Amino acid sequence: MIVDRAYAHLASLDAEEWPWSVPCVRELVGDGLRFRSAVTFLVGENGSGKSTLVEGLAEGFGLDSWGGSHDWRYSSHRPRSALGERVRFDAAPGGRAMLRSWAARKGFFLRAETALDALDREGFAPDSVSHGEGFLAAFRGKFLQPGLYVLDEPEAALSFTSCLELLGHIDSLVKQGGQVICATHSPLLTALPGADIVEVGDHGMRRVAWEDLALVEHWRRYLDDPQAYLRHIL
Repeated sequence: MIVDRAYAHLASLDAEEWPWSVPCVRELVGDGLRFRSAVTFLVGENGSGKSTLVEGLAEGFGLDSWGGSHDWRYSSHRPRSALGERVRFDAAPGGRAMLRSWAARKGFFLRAETALDALDREGFAPDSVSHGEGFLAAFRGKFLQPGLYVLDEPEAALSFTSCLELLGHIDSLVKQGGQVICATHSPLLTALPGADIVEVGDHGMRRVAWEDLALVEHWRRYLDDPQAYLRHIL
C-alpha cells in the first residue's frame, strides 16, 4: 500500500459552505479516512459526496482533477479545489519514498465524465475505439506500477464482461504494490475479495460488508422481480 490515512488540514471550517457542508468531507477533516486494504470502494447515492471525495484525494496526491496519469498533472489548467489543496496523507510502509517527493508520485485518476479527453491525451485515441475499449486500454497500459490509482465510477463505460476484466487489472496492480480508491455504484466491482467498502451519505462515512450494501440488496430484488420496482414508476 502507498497511503495509510488521508485527512484534510484545516484550521477552521464553515459547516454551511461547500465542500465542508458535505458530511463525508467534514469527517475527512475531523477524523480522516484510514485505509485498511489496498483496494477501497466508496459507495453511496448520487449527491452523497463520493465524487467530491475522490477528486480531493486525487488532487491531494498530485493528480490532475481533469483525469489522467501523473505525467499529465494540471493539463486542464484548473486550480485545485478547496478540498484538494488541503488533503494530506500518512504514508503506508510501502509509500514513504513516494510521499516524500512530488516527483516520485505515480498513479492515475480516471473519472467518467472527462475520460475521453484524458484518454486522448494519454495516447489511447478513444475516437477510434469504443468508450469502454478506451477505458480498458488505459487499464492495460497504465495500471502497471506501484502508485495511487483513483477511479470515479469506471463502470459507466463498461459491460459486465469488461467490469470483470477491470477487476483482473486491479488485482494484478495490487499484487505489484499499487493501491486503488474507487467510487462506484457497481455490486460487481465491490465484490472484489479483500476490498474495503466505505459507504458515504448523510451519516458521513462507515464501513459496510458487501452483502449488507443497499445497492446489493436492491439489485438482488430487482433482478428477482423487476415489476416490484417498475410498477411504482411506469
